[in-house]
Amino acid sequence: MSYSLGMMTSIPEISEEVPSTLEPQSYDTEKLQEKVEWRLLMHGMITQMMFVSGEEAEPSVQTTTIIEEIVREQVVELLKRSTALAQRRGSRSISMYDLFFQIRHDSAKVSRLKQFLSWKDVRKTAKDSDEKGPEVELDDPLAQDPTAGPSVGPAEAGKKGKGGRTRIILPWETQSFFSEQVPEREDDDEEEEEEMTSATMARLKDADERTKGMTREEYVHYSECRQASFTFRKGKRFREWAGFGIVTDSKPNDDIVDILGFLTFEIVQTLTEEALRVKKQEEEVASKKGGGDAGKDKEGQSKKRKREQGLFDPPEEGRTPVSTRHVQEAFRRLQQKPVPGRIRVWMGGPKALHRPEVKIVGFRTIFGGATEAPADYNILQI
Repeated sequence: MSYSLGMMTSIPEISEEVPSTLEPQSYDTEKLQEKVEWRLLMHGMITQMMFVSGEEAEPSVQTTTIIEEIVREQVVELLKRSTALAQRRGSRSISMYDLFFQIRHDSAKVSRLKQFLSWKDVRKTAKDSDEKGPEVELDDPLAQDPTAGPSVGPAEAGKKGKGGRTRIILPWETQSFFSEQVPEREDDDEEEEEEMTSATMARLKDADERTKGMTREEYVHYSECRQASFTFRKGKRFREWAGFGIVTDSKPNDDIVDILGFLTFEIVQTLTEEALRVKKQEEEVASKKGGGDAGKDKEGQSKKRKREQGLFDPPEEGRTPVSTRHVQEAFRRLQQKPVPGRIRVWMGGPKALHRPEVKIVGFRTIFGGATEAPADYNILQI
C-alpha cells in the first residue's frame, strides 16, 4: 500500500525534549585547537625544511603529513633504543651519549652533531658573558643533568678545546680510556672536519648555486627557512609529540631536546633530497617513453614530447612538488642502503643474516629491515 503526502491530515508535533542517549558529547575545544595549531605549525616547519633541502615548489599537506609521521616514528625508535641502553647500565634516564651511540656508525653525522653542540656552548657562553660580565665562569651545559648518565671519567664532554669550544669525547673513543689526556694538537679539529667535509661541501655547493640568482627578499626568506626547527621555542609541545612520558619515563634536559631537533632536521633533509632524486628519475623515464603510458596525464591524454627550450618560447609550466609516492619510495630506498662503517657478524647460521632489524633514516629502518611495510602497518595513520 502506497502513501502520499496528501493522505496526511496533520503533522505530528516534535517533542522539544532530547533523549539522554542523544545528548551531544562534550569535547575539549582547547586540546582540539592545540592539535590543529600544532598540525599547521608542523606543516609550515616541514615546508621550510624541504625548501632549504631543494624543494622549490609548495608541498601538499599529505606530503608533509607523511614526512611528519616518518620523522615521529624515527624519534620514537631512537628513544626506545636509548632507553634500553640506559637501563642496561643501570640508569633510569637517557643521556646524550645514548643518542650518540645510536648514530655511531655514521661518522660524518657524529662529527656534525659534535660541532653543533660545541658552537651551541660558544653562543651560550658569549651571551651569558655579555649579561653577567667577562669574569663569570659558566658551568658546562653538556653536564646540566647529573642523573642523566654515569660520568665518563677525566675525558668528559666539558673540556674546552680550540677556540673556546667544548670538546666532546665519547665514552667509546680511545681518548676516554686514559686518565691523562694528550695535549690537544692543532690538527685535532681538522681530522673531525675531514669526516664531514664531503656531505657538508656538497650541500653548501647546492645552496650556493640556488642562492646565486636570488634577490635580497628571496635570500632573507631562504635564511629564515634555514632556522626552522622542531624544538626551538617549542620544547613542551615537542616532548609531547615525541612521546616523552609514554615511550620513555626519562625527563630530557636541553641537550637531549637539541640533539633530537638536530636529528629531525637531518631526517627531513635526507628524505627530501632522496625524494627529489626519485622524482627526477621518474621524469626522465617518462620523457624517454614519450607517448606511452608513462607520458599520459590523469585524464588519459598523451603529453607532447619534450623539446629544447627556444630563445623566444614561453616559459614552461610551474614545477610540480614531490608527492607522497616519491617520499615513500625515497624512504624505501634509504632502508635498503647499507649502514656506513658497520660490520655484520655471521652468527647463528645462515638465518641470522636475515634477522629483521629496525633502522633510522639513512642507517636503520622502522620496518624491521623488510623491503615493504607490514600488511597491518599504515604509514598515513594519524
